[in-house]
Amino acid sequence: MAKNNLTTVTKFILMGFTDYPKLEIPLFLVFLSFYLVTLLGNVGMIILIQVDVQLHTPMYFFLRHLSLLDACYSSVIIPQILSILPTGKTVISYGQCAAQFFFFTVCASTECFLLAVMAYDRYVAISKPLLYPVAMNPRVCWSLVVGAYVCGMLGTILRTTCTFTLSFCDNNQINFFFCDVPPLLKLACSDTTNAEVVIVLIGNIVILANVLVILISYLLIIKAILRVKSSGGRAKTFSTCASHLTAVALFFGTLVFMYLRRSSSQSLEEDKVVSVFYTVVIPMLNPLIYSLRNKDVKAAFKKVTGRFREPQSM
Repeated sequence: MAKNNLTTVTKFILMGFTDYPKLEIPLFLVFLSFYLVTLLGNVGMIILIQVDVQLHTPMYFFLRHLSLLDACYSSVIIPQILSILPTGKTVISYGQCAAQFFFFTVCASTECFLLAVMAYDRYVAISKPLLYPVAMNPRVCWSLVVGAYVCGMLGTILRTTCTFTLSFCDNNQINFFFCDVPPLLKLACSDTTNAEVVIVLIGNIVILANVLVILISYLLIIKAILRVKSSGGRAKTFSTCASHLTAVALFFGTLVFMYLRRSSSQSLEEDKVVSVFYTVVIPMLNPLIYSLRNKDVKAAFKKVTGRFREPQSM
């Protein structure tokens, strides 16, 4: 009977923002603008880091992968939102729903691990500056990045398996704008207790383990900064961590609110707002966070744009 129920649903209807029909066109324009800025910022950051030799350091190597993840997982979600808004809903096949869930989750999970890796990188750079080039050589950097992707992939496979082995019966309307855990659990007609426990457990492990690495790294960073005698030197040293701390607070804050609660205590309307923030807003903000207060990125941008101006001035 469970198998029959599972095969009855071959497609889902994403309802999106049906509660706000008058806002559909303005929201379409807003999301389209956000998406274009997100692609321009993140792809621009990737290209800038690639072409400027001064940015070929471990910190910017990790930042390039962060920009790649932001560009990818916003591209998994925002085009879906744009397809929903003109009509108020859209149809997505069961396979497309599972694929969207998988690719979004793998990008978000990998970003959790990558932010922890970036915290460790800052710890080594500040605590052991003389050993930094050796300790964070290209082989180590690639190992850390590959490890982040592998860990993100393993957690995603478990979450996807738990979610899409549930039974979905007659009701195929997802009151959400993409295939995510909370609305899918509410839609399932089979017992979700075991799946929910596993999903929440994996979420806890991924988020809390990486938060712990970040906290330990920054405690050690603060300890190293306190050894600096001049207050100006302490402020300058800690300023290299400010962008990363901002990105960590925004990203993990929304993930904790979204995924570390049981589905019974969740409101889908609240989840929509939070999901928009971390799927649309944060990927757009990250390039700005890492560039506005970063002298190296500003200098590289001026250098690259200057190359395009030189032929015109001649």
